[in-house]
Amino acid sequence: MARQLDEQIAARFAVGRRLRVLDVGMGQGTQALRLARAGHQVTGLEQNAKMLAVARAALAAEPEGIRGRVRLIEGHGHETGVHFLPGSFDVVLCHGVLMYVEEPDALLAGLARVLAPGGLLSLLVRNADALAMRPGLAGDWASALAAFDTTAYTSRLGLDVRADRLATLTATLAGIGAPLHAWYGVRVFTDLAADEAPVPPDVASLLAAEERAGCTDPYRQVAALLHLCGVRG
Repeated sequence: MARQLDEQIAARFAVGRRLRVLDVGMGQGTQALRLARAGHQVTGLEQNAKMLAVARAALAAEPEGIRGRVRLIEGHGHETGVHFLPGSFDVVLCHGVLMYVEEPDALLAGLARVLAPGGLLSLLVRNADALAMRPGLAGDWASALAAFDTTAYTSRLGLDVRADRLATLTATLAGIGAPLHAWYGVRVFTDLAADEAPVPPDVASLLAAEERAGCTDPYRQVAALLHLCGVRG
């Protein structure tokens, strides 16, 4: 997914331009630090105090030049209007957050509000149109049948969360002034891989296959996750 994001950034902004990036629900700060290392000015927003502490520790281990490009704020994604002025950012990331938000429209509208004209909104969501794939491939036929008629599912952490449909988010993005520009599938072939699974010796081929499938129909339509890129009008 990082490569997809980099491709979208490279296509929209001049080479070498230092972008203002907001990472909403940044978790441990992996993406935020990666973009800061690339020279961008990054603000991370995270409501989980434990995650924020991990991100701060990781940031403290970075060189001074990178630390100076990152600001970390404890807060919820719904609070962007409290912390930031309209048009404050060139790129806004919201990865792995919407599944925990029961009604995401207000949050998304807030993200579009702080995005500058021509800016990029990057979303990573669970694919509601493919919820039957994981239990089906695991041989859990009852759960697979039930998944066809819902957007609710249980995460690997045992949490009851929700998924999003591509058509619904496409309409939402158009409605908030950041229409869908590109979308990809993520974890087409690897959704059943255990979190602790060792890195395979042919990992380069695996990643190449995932990237190819993630931008190719019909494979991307059954990916576990969807990466959507909207552009502020």
